[in-house]
Amino acid sequence: MRCAQYSLCLIKELAWGLRGSGGHARCLVLCWCQSSRWAPKKNTRSLMASAGAGSDLQVCIPKGSTCCSRKMEEKYQAAARLNMEQLLQSASMELKFLIIQNAAIFQEAFEIVVRHARNFTNSMFRNHYQSMGTRALKFVGELFTDVSLYILGSDISVNDMINEFFDSLFPLVYSHLINPGFPDPSVEMTECLRAARRDLKAFGNYPKMMMTQVSKSLQTTRVFLQALNLGIEVINTTDHLKFSKDCGRALLKMWYCSHCQGLLMAKPCVGYCGAVMHGCLAGVVEIDHHWREYISSLEGLTKGMHGIYDMEHVLLNLFSLVRDAVVYVQKNEGKLSTTISRLCGHAQQRQYRSANYPEDLFIDKKVLKVTHIEPEETLSSRRRELIMKLKSHSNFYSSLPEYICTHSSAVQNDTLCWNGQEVVERYSPQITRNGAKAHPGNHEVKMKSPEPVISQIIDKLKHINQLLKGMALPRQKAMGKTTEEEEESGDCDDEDDCSRGSGDGELRVRNQLRFLAGDGDGGPAAAVPLGVVSLGDGTRSCSAFRCHGPEAVCTQRPAG
Repeated sequence: MRCAQYSLCLIKELAWGLRGSGGHARCLVLCWCQSSRWAPKKNTRSLMASAGAGSDLQVCIPKGSTCCSRKMEEKYQAAARLNMEQLLQSASMELKFLIIQNAAIFQEAFEIVVRHARNFTNSMFRNHYQSMGTRALKFVGELFTDVSLYILGSDISVNDMINEFFDSLFPLVYSHLINPGFPDPSVEMTECLRAARRDLKAFGNYPKMMMTQVSKSLQTTRVFLQALNLGIEVINTTDHLKFSKDCGRALLKMWYCSHCQGLLMAKPCVGYCGAVMHGCLAGVVEIDHHWREYISSLEGLTKGMHGIYDMEHVLLNLFSLVRDAVVYVQKNEGKLSTTISRLCGHAQQRQYRSANYPEDLFIDKKVLKVTHIEPEETLSSRRRELIMKLKSHSNFYSSLPEYICTHSSAVQNDTLCWNGQEVVERYSPQITRNGAKAHPGNHEVKMKSPEPVISQIIDKLKHINQLLKGMALPRQKAMGKTTEEEEESGDCDDEDDCSRGSGDGELRVRNQLRFLAGDGDGGPAAAVPLGVVSLGDGTRSCSAFRCHGPEAVCTQRPAG
């Protein structure tokens, strides 16, 4: 049987002399065009099919004979869906890598901050409270383990973790600093001291101050990481979206039905492609508004991540609050000892001591020298850089239809192109605006409500946007704080010293994470802490160092 003539192409039959299903002869179809635009390349393989009426076809229904069988149509259908998925993944590749890379970098940076905050606190106890330093390490470790778990999403309460820390620390402080030289208190005495600590306000207002600062900074950090991880989830969801049956048929019709007419080189009209894509992606494009709001809300959060809303600043200065809390106990030891003797019944009597506090009970007042850090090297600048790049992708979802049509070889001027049925001289699109609600008259794809998975991801975006905006509200109200509230919260600006302690020799650690471009082997950027606190004799202050193991080891020339 001779193949029919289609559109601009002639089809030449080379009979194989074999019989196919339906009694039609098998043939090898070679397509060429009257116009050089459609001329196949010299080595283009010819298309094998059965020439027939195509009565069993469901999408590529011909006006005359066709070279496609039902089985071939099904294979083309699968190819069209795969092609669409690959185009979506290609479109999101840069954005997806941006978020994944930064989520990993920031999570690693936060872990480094926690590790160094723990090491600073441990060093403070070891060097200046040697009698109880080793035992205090356990409580310090438990505190910062809870901090790490909280950042990663644990349900643990910040107030509970800090209360537990000071409850555990007080019996140790009492037995080693208020009652030194006596045996450790009994279990009953220890429990009595733990219970009395809060009522006596043994550590003054420092536990409450820590709760406020740690809670605010960790909440902000946690929501920031949650937002980045949700961004990855959004991209993954749309990358692997299962399209409707109507969309699959439209994709097949646009990309492969021309093959059934032998038009192997025909390309879809860009207007026709736009109509199909706006129909297939109508539900996905509904994400656009919430995606833009997500980036805007994330920007608002990052702008406010300073002072007590910056976990780097809070945690790296936490050792000074713990130190001041211990000093507070020492200064009030007389009153505390009398009250504890009354409450606990049989408090141990203290040995005779000089009226002057032993020198080893207090931290030497050494001024911390921190090398100046350029703004572009800080975590804050890294967040700003991330937001700037994310903003360039704010129209990602609204521009998806255009991206796919541009990258699927659609004919941009809508001339001599495939319209789903034949090659036409011109195609006129009938597209208004994006979204499912905007295309009730789209004739290429029947419009339906967004897929459940799209509705779910939109709900998640709404939720995280509310969280991001909610984190900004307290900062907007901060101007109305009373003096007492300001003291309790310890709020401060980046320009302030944020000092709360004893004397001009206050040990401080300012925001000090530097990001390196890479590890030299193509690895990801690394966060490198700057500056070592001079916590004791022999401890050096470095202008920059890398952390080797549990302790900070200077690997560059000491600054002093």
